[in-house]
Amino acid sequence: MTIKEVEEVTKLPRSNIRFYEREGLVVPERNVSNGYREYSETDVDNIRKIAYLRTLGIPLETIRELMDGNQSLYRAVKSQAKRLDEQMEDLENARRLCDAMLQDKEIRFSNLDVEHYVPDLQEQWKDNRIICQTDCAGFLYLWGGLAMWCVLFVASMIAALLSYRHLPPEIPIQWSHGAASSLAGRYVIFLYTAACIIIRYVLRPFIWRWLYTHTVYSDSLADYITNSLCFVAVSVEIFTLLYVHGAAKHITVVLFADIIVLAAVFLEGHFRRNKNCANSDCS
Repeated sequence: MTIKEVEEVTKLPRSNIRFYEREGLVVPERNVSNGYREYSETDVDNIRKIAYLRTLGIPLETIRELMDGNQSLYRAVKSQAKRLDEQMEDLENARRLCDAMLQDKEIRFSNLDVEHYVPDLQEQWKDNRIICQTDCAGFLYLWGGLAMWCVLFVASMIAALLSYRHLPPEIPIQWSHGAASSLAGRYVIFLYTAACIIIRYVLRPFIWRWLYTHTVYSDSLADYITNSLCFVAVSVEIFTLLYVHGAAKHITVVLFADIIVLAAVFLEGHFRRNKNCANSDCS
């Protein structure tokens, strides 16, 4: 069965089917004569099951365990039902508070009396600990925010503009054992700046989508990863300029330093999140 036929049978868009394949949940065979994927009845049945369980909110990792026989479906559904009950209770409570606030048509942020609606603030924070934990990841938001990306982008652009006239006709784009192994026109110095734009506005949505199915911190982690990749791009750009002027030899030193910096930023953000959440009873 071709992917078009699978779309017609399952009523799912091709993007969903391809996504399940990339996650390794569906592995169709290849037709040796034309190289096209061929989906068996089992593949189609699994696609239906996976999509159905996803509509229930069951995580991909749990579905993977179900398919591998490492978890019972009954236990997985029971666990999800419990999570849904908790979410429904939280939503009902939030709706009740919204209805109470809407009774006052003159309500404004400046005159909002939180304790009028929530007498026990500590209990309110604990009941909404997931939101609190996300907000507590502020340090990662700072690193991954638009302001930090703008700093990296501007730094890359300024470095490229100021150095362009002083660069040789060709600059290195690959290195091996401290020597340039591949050269390109000096205009490629601007590609590092372009890379920052592509990473932020083209690659980030794909990173966010993958994280959304695996973790509650999809926004903060997607921003962290995005700006980290931009940071690496700017680091390579700076190394290129230093290499051309004989001030640096080995790019591995720069990349190793990048790893240390990015790991330190992530660990610091993780530590601050846990500390802040503990102090605010969010965990």
